Amino acid sequence: MLYRREFLKFLAGSPLLANAALSSNAFGQSALEQSAFGQSATSLAFSRPPVNAAEALDVFDMRAVASSVVPPAHWGYMMSGVDGETSLRANEEAYQRYQLRVRRFVDVSKMDLSCTLFGANYASPIIVSAVGGQGAYHPEGEIAVARAVKARNHVMMLSTSTSHPIEHVNEARGQPVWFQLYTTDKFEFTTKLVQRAEQSGSSVVCVTIDRAAGRNMETATRFLRVDRRVCTSCHGPTGSDRAGRPMFSEIELDTNELTSPRLTWEFINRLRDVTKMKILIKGLETREDAALAIKYGADGIIVSNHGGRSQDSGRGTLEGLAEIVPEVKGRIPVIVDGGVRRGSDVLKAMALGATAVGIGRPYLWGLGAFGEAGVNRVLEIMNAELRLAMGGVGARTLKEISPANIMRKPA
Repeated sequence: MLYRREFLKFLAGSPLLANAALSSNAFGQSALEQSAFGQSATSLAFSRPPVNAAEALDVFDMRAVASSVVPPAHWGYMMSGVDGETSLRANEEAYQRYQLRVRRFVDVSKMDLSCTLFGANYASPIIVSAVGGQGAYHPEGEIAVARAVKARNHVMMLSTSTSHPIEHVNEARGQPVWFQLYTTDKFEFTTKLVQRAEQSGSSVVCVTIDRAAGRNMETATRFLRVDRRVCTSCHGPTGSDRAGRPMFSEIELDTNELTSPRLTWEFINRLRDVTKMKILIKGLETREDAALAIKYGADGIIVSNHGGRSQDSGRGTLEGLAEIVPEVKGRIPVIVDGGVRRGSDVLKAMALGATAVGIGRPYLWGLGAFGEAGVNRVLEIMNAELRLAMGGVGARTLKEISPANIMRKPA
């Protein structure tokens, strides 16, 4: 238990606590909210975390449980950003700058959250975004997530760095997942990864381009230093053994680089030559790049900064969405991820023009806390919150969500 005490001591002074994600207590209360509740109310209402998935009332309940059971190094890797973590904070804070415009006397007795993406029908616009190595948070990892996604009929995007082979994940999902592609620094490896995904049935490849210059994960490194486990029980002697990951089982990987610093827009043309999958570009944040994505024939855009884990620009992805949507003009789907913690956040993003909205950390909290049941409950909670938010603004279907449903918070 020594490492746990040291971890908690470190956490008390961790820069993570400056983040919006962790500036609240384990149940998502800010210091102001804790003061407003008072000591007696707090002790009654927040005396313990949920003991099972069904007891969780929001995604922050899942975070509270997961933080106590996920090992420090893995928890720190999941929760941290890069550099000073301004992008990590900005992702969440951007949603707080918008308010819902409530409408009354609208018949909302029948609500429909369903959406269609690339010809497939889903129960919700909430996408379970790609996160690598989910076995770090629960032994069943992506398999547990896939079963929960199947039960709720959401899009699931699978990382190149998955802990389980794409074929097994597809089987658990009941249909092919979208494949998130790390290009590596050799196109021959890229080709093998993409063709394996396509042969497994995947029809969409999401090319991640936001880590070409590398990254500086200070906080994750600090958490690693207080984890007293033997790292080689999970990784190779020199760190994460990417060559041992399932998607690289048929590749003689002679590099540890998941991305290439040499990528240019011509990469899309090269990728077109080796796959028939729809190509989404994941990691765009500006109108100029959105215009180029359309010029080079991308089938969709994912506005993303890797959950605040690529470059510390200080901008939230919602801000990038607001400038990209007018440039795209509905010609291709625009998806956004980063900082989404409530169903109302999903509505705000869609009011700004998002076709669908990705989540990452919230479902990982559910996975770490209670496995498949935790992921299922996170999706249930966020869909319920989205339904309530839609009802409040008088939008009965996703198509009825519009810019008129939100407004900028007064300065």
